Amino acid sequence: MKKKMNYLILLLTIIFMVGCTNVEDASNTDAETVPEEVTTVESDKNNEKEETVTSDVDESVVEETASVPVAEETTTQPNNELLSGYKLIEVDGGDLSGYRESNVVVDIGYGDREYWAFTNEYGQLVRVIAEEIILQDDSSEPVLSSGRYYSDEAKVPGIESDVLDEGHIIADSLGGVSNAYNITPQDSTLNRHGDVAYMEQVIRSAGGATNFEAIITYPNTETQIPSSYQYTYTLMGTEVVDTFDNVNPDEVNESLGLTGSEPTETTSSNSNGDISSVDTNGNGQVTIKEAKSAGFSMPITSDHWLYPYMDDRDNDGLVGE
Repeated sequence: MKKKMNYLILLLTIIFMVGCTNVEDASNTDAETVPEEVTTVESDKNNEKEETVTSDVDESVVEETASVPVAEETTTQPNNELLSGYKLIEVDGGDLSGYRESNVVVDIGYGDREYWAFTNEYGQLVRVIAEEIILQDDSSEPVLSSGRYYSDEAKVPGIESDVLDEGHIIADSLGGVSNAYNITPQDSTLNRHGDVAYMEQVIRSAGGATNFEAIITYPNTETQIPSSYQYTYTLMGTEVVDTFDNVNPDEVNESLGLTGSEPTETTSSNSNGDISSVDTNGNGQVTIKEAKSAGFSMPITSDHWLYPYMDDRDNDGLVGE
């Protein structure tokens, strides 16, 4: 009996040991399996994080890269639009050569002024623009006694005619230079006493102008003598458009029957005056500065009583234009 009990105890012990071994194996298997699953999940999460970070960096780089050209384009866009299709060159303001390059743009403003002149493929001056017309300042600029920046104007082909002047698109008094990119052969009467002279006087009286544009038209592609001009500018908020042909306005008016049969008499204010009240240094000559100080508006024309006492170096009938 005792022997049977021993066998029973041994059998139970073996069964217990086997059961523990299976549990331990199952436990080990579970332990190995779970970390693998956890590792896989964590790895996936890490991958997602890495993908998210990489995506954020890429988008940032793309946005940063894209923003640089846009900023540069915005900075240079106004100049590109203004000068598009033209070669920018520099020409001395007092250059007397009448030659013009084709398809170029030149700054014809004296000093720091920016007045842009454009030529076409035939070297014809066809357009002049200025955001702001700044009047000549003889108190701070080297203005000659004639009221000009330079003693002479460019010799553009055509000005050798007896009835044509070296006409400025933007006059000295309005801050323009005297090279070929600001000069066209212009009817003398139109330039000295006609619409051009009147327009310049109006702008001077207003203290300048804004949004200035001159369009110059030619009868053909071979001549440098314009057939007409159109000026557009803004005075004190009002846009003005002046269009006129490059002809003698007196002859046109006469042909239209708009002039009287007898010449008008010269007004007394232009026929005489006291030179001593203007000639402050008593040398018998009147300078632009002296005339302005005495209250006279420029230009002084050839029919003005002051004209004989002033220096009209280019003999165009105007002093201080």
